[in-house]
Amino acid sequence: MKIYTKTGDKGQTALYGGTRVSKASARVESYGNIDELNSFIGIAKSQITDNEVLRQLKKIQFDLFTVGSEAATPVDKLMLANGKSRLTLIISDLEIEELENWMDAFEETLEPLQYFILPGGGKSATFLHAARTICRRAERSLVFLNESEEVRPELIKYLNRLSDYLFVLARYISKINNEPEEYWNPNER
Repeated sequence: MKIYTKTGDKGQTALYGGTRVSKASARVESYGNIDELNSFIGIAKSQITDNEVLRQLKKIQFDLFTVGSEAATPVDKLMLANGKSRLTLIISDLEIEELENWMDAFEETLEPLQYFILPGGGKSATFLHAARTICRRAERSLVFLNESEEVRPELIKYLNRLSDYLFVLARYISKINNEPEEYWNPNER
């Protein structure tokens, strides 16, 4: 099987379930942002050596494929004619709680925030901060899609929580790498 199909040469693509849409559609934009986020998490992973963090990020990348597959599936195509789900996996409250538990564990080791943090704190933390901003864009694009086509709320909630996780993880990575955080303190201009 060749990687190129030529079916998208005129600016359209097929969603999961077969519906063809413009590559500029809100749905394609949303799962494209999720894919970009997943790739950027891969970049961050390349700079991290902590095995537990790497395990968590691998699980998150897996979950992002799950989020992306649902984002690429119109609601009317989620169920097959036989009544079974088209998708074998969906994001649930369990994955959201998992992110919260990981964040709680990291936050126990961190100093409380007193100021906003400037993106930085070493190379790996900087990549995580960039991933966080991409995550926020992916979340916004799902919210935008939800204004015209239904999106399960768990998908938006997962991305919202993931951006928080990436922020806390960036702080944690800065700490374990002995890289100082830089603060935005409006009193120190």
